[in-house]
Amino acid sequence: MTPRPSPPPHIYTPPGPGDLTILHRDDDLIVTDKPPGLLSVPGRGADKTASAVSYLQAIFGEVHVVHRLDMDTSGLLVFARHKEALRSLARQFQDRRVEKTYIAVVEGRPGQIAGTIRLPIAAYSLARPLRHVDPDGQEAITHWVRAASASGTSRLVLRPETGRSHQLRLHLAEIGHPILGDPFYGRADAAPRLLLHASRLGFQHPSRNVTCLFETSPCF
Repeated sequence: MTPRPSPPPHIYTPPGPGDLTILHRDDDLIVTDKPPGLLSVPGRGADKTASAVSYLQAIFGEVHVVHRLDMDTSGLLVFARHKEALRSLARQFQDRRVEKTYIAVVEGRPGQIAGTIRLPIAAYSLARPLRHVDPDGQEAITHWVRAASASGTSRLVLRPETGRSHQLRLHLAEIGHPILGDPFYGRADAAPRLLLHASRLGFQHPSRNVTCLFETSPCF
């Protein structure tokens, strides 16, 4: 599949530190609810230094990135506060032992109540930052359930089994149901923002014998 042209340049106007909600913090980790429009990590260029991790580092000092959300995606992120916690959390993501659930509003109404998308994704693209489906790409698996449909759109519950860049956005576009407000794989004018939210995150605490589970609701 030939990569589509890159979207028009975007002027980065991030939400401020006060918009990054801290849901939990202890000596090992920090869990936040990231607003849409904020990078998880600094981007390329001096105009893209503001990010979720840089905001946290300015307050708490040592903070490490465990995983990321796209700038346009809102929702739950966990950060490690030291290298040992980072190793534990990163291993859980790598071994697919982390529970991840997203909510999305998409164009149209899938014909089935539920399904699984298995389409490999290229590790890189000539049209950065876009990704594309590639038979020789990395394995990518998304499970979905249709929760509701109205006015030509549907609300889906998404459970990615893998964590490829742009996986949910690309997978849903490939089956004909792009996420509303997606400037990369759908129509940016379909909604005021990308209607994708990381709503549930579960993992084993890196130093305590407990399972941590966090949930937030999308603002759409």
